[in-house]
Amino acid sequence: MKKKEFKSSSKRVLDLMINSIYTNKEIFLRELISNASDAMDKLSYEALTNKNIEIKDLNIFIDVDKDKRTLTIKDHGIGMNEKELDDNLGTIAESGSLHFKEENEGLKDTNIIGQFGVGFYSAFMIAKKVEVLTRRFDEKTGYLWSSEGVDGYTIEKCDKKDVGSIITIYLKDDTEDENYSDFLEEYRIKQLVKKYSDYIRYPIQIEVENSRLKEGSKDEYETVKEIETINSMVPLWKKHKKDIKQEEYDNFYTSKFYDYEKPLKVIHNNVEGLVSYRSLLFIPSHVSFDYYYKDYKKGLELYTNGVLIMDKCEKLLPDYYNFIKGVVDTDDLSLNISRETLQSDKRVLNIAKSLESKIHSVLVDMQKNEFDKYKEFFKNFGGPIKYGVYNNYGENKDKLKDLLIFYSSKEQDFITLDAYVFKMNKKDEYIYYGCGETIEKIESLPQMDQMKEKGLDVLLLTDYLDEFTLQILGEYNGKKFMNISDSSLSFEDEKDKKKIEKLNVDYKEMFKEMKKALPKEIADIRFTSKLTKHPVCLTTEGQISTQMQKVLNAMPQAGDVNAKVILEINNKHSIAKKIKSLYENDKKTLKKITEVLYAQARLIEGLSVENPTKISSIICDLISK
Repeated sequence: MKKKEFKSSSKRVLDLMINSIYTNKEIFLRELISNASDAMDKLSYEALTNKNIEIKDLNIFIDVDKDKRTLTIKDHGIGMNEKELDDNLGTIAESGSLHFKEENEGLKDTNIIGQFGVGFYSAFMIAKKVEVLTRRFDEKTGYLWSSEGVDGYTIEKCDKKDVGSIITIYLKDDTEDENYSDFLEEYRIKQLVKKYSDYIRYPIQIEVENSRLKEGSKDEYETVKEIETINSMVPLWKKHKKDIKQEEYDNFYTSKFYDYEKPLKVIHNNVEGLVSYRSLLFIPSHVSFDYYYKDYKKGLELYTNGVLIMDKCEKLLPDYYNFIKGVVDTDDLSLNISRETLQSDKRVLNIAKSLESKIHSVLVDMQKNEFDKYKEFFKNFGGPIKYGVYNNYGENKDKLKDLLIFYSSKEQDFITLDAYVFKMNKKDEYIYYGCGETIEKIESLPQMDQMKEKGLDVLLLTDYLDEFTLQILGEYNGKKFMNISDSSLSFEDEKDKKKIEKLNVDYKEMFKEMKKALPKEIADIRFTSKLTKHPVCLTTEGQISTQMQKVLNAMPQAGDVNAKVILEINNKHSIAKKIKSLYENDKKTLKKITEVLYAQARLIEGLSVENPTKISSIICDLISK
């Protein structure tokens, strides 16, 4: 028996395969099971035109011998002759499945996956020796292919009673870093089949030991060996929707993704076209425990013909839909050894585009027809969508703006931007909003006085992302966004404007005196007629509001961001008369009153007071006079 050398540069390729490409050694079982499935697919196809072929026992059997340290995968597929062994296993880059598919191009029944030559060699990640005992369906002679790796291989004739292939892996010895014996354990084999090959359409079987009550005995048990099928074979996503109960979806989701609650929404889709695929996606009903961990990874399980080829294909989901869980199965991808290549594959990117469109349409439909459910969704996952609007300078804002909802002061409930614009007066230029820690605090802002008086709706923003989101949007359906704390916001007529402008000019020296008592970041002090009950409020000029200032300064390495703050005093309030009098008669007390008014305005705005002890002392001093 002569040892043959691997053809071409196979030695280098095999070395690369073992040491570099397949870093995840457990993948070998997936590859060999896929090859066995291919072989039975091929035999079934041949049987369509060859009446002499007897189809039976189409299953994949896994056998373990711990004493010999062997793992065996047996199929009843098409088998190989000597030439095919030489061609398919002698050259690593060859692919029996690929050739078969090319030769039968256009025939719908050739559902062949994987590339036999490449996938087969993944066995050498865990094997010191591999044997393939095989017999082709139309030959009487069997052959034994054997190899210990890069040194070459042998092929010899042998007896084999039935058609198909038996691959025997002789495991490497355990080391400090690698426990190869783990692959001989029943639980591990079941785990790998469930993870990677659960939906192979042929039964994958293994002999197991079970304990059961002896016949005729009430308390005596015996150990029996039984053949157990360890894969489910038919994936839920390949079934017709009409044949699936909601309970089945729920059970699949909770067991597959280890959730204790049912999903909020199920998206089951079957697409045929440029790229064909089936998908089963879920919107969780709550945020998962690890969602905000830095190690959290988005992505969907990606299958090709029921074989898992990537458990977290990140490219299938944009970041703003990173909460979606689910699976995608396509016949248009081959098993691929490179994660990087797969992630950038055009077909994968086309599937991702289609999935994004489907998710968006489902969310829009939920918003229109199941608004209570949509509010629950947005409470949990509105953050990623807002961030999607804001991120990359608003690159995706037009895609996502219709998914946004905010709390309405008029409706006392969440509404869409579309609903806000629909109900507003056509003459109104702005969509108004206010910011704060809670709905109650925003509603009690002094700036809300004039909004309520005018009967205007205000979006009440409590999430730190909200204002950034609206600013990057800029406008919605031609209506610009306006912060009720913007100093330019006023509903005065021309007569009242001139009156208040004159008043501020007349008292500009008083305001200069008052500013001496306040920090440098105070841009101005002035009278206003926009307030009714409250004595003072803070407004801002420019793009940075006081709430944005809080958020930005809380970020690591943000520096010192200051909004251009204005202290506005209600000219109709008794406090206005008081400070005018103090300016004429008691400038020292005026400065104390100014500090108290500014501290009061900051507290109302939800901002901290820099020196509360000092303010407390001033208040006590003023009260005791």
